[in-house]
Amino acid sequence: MSLKHLFTDHPDSVGESYFEHMNVALSFAGPLLAAGMAALVHAFLPFLFLTTASRTVKQLYARMMNRKPHPVSQDTHDRMLAWDPVI
Repeated sequence: MSLKHLFTDHPDSVGESYFEHMNVALSFAGPLLAAGMAALVHAFLPFLFLTTASRTVKQLYARMMNRKPHPVSQDTHDRMLAWDPVI
């Protein structure tokens, strides 16, 4: 397997370019990091950030589940589905 395939196989499998996939992944990473920090603070100070982490995870889960499928390519004979990066 070439080095290029390490970076492009998965994004291709979901119908995205490398940079489109990077944007989608980063759009999840930021809120997850913030939720993790809120959960860490909440662990020591339970009166702060009562629902921040769980609310964020629920919102991201709903966003992931509501992505719109579209064909990866028109010439794919098995018509694999990919996910629309725009929500």
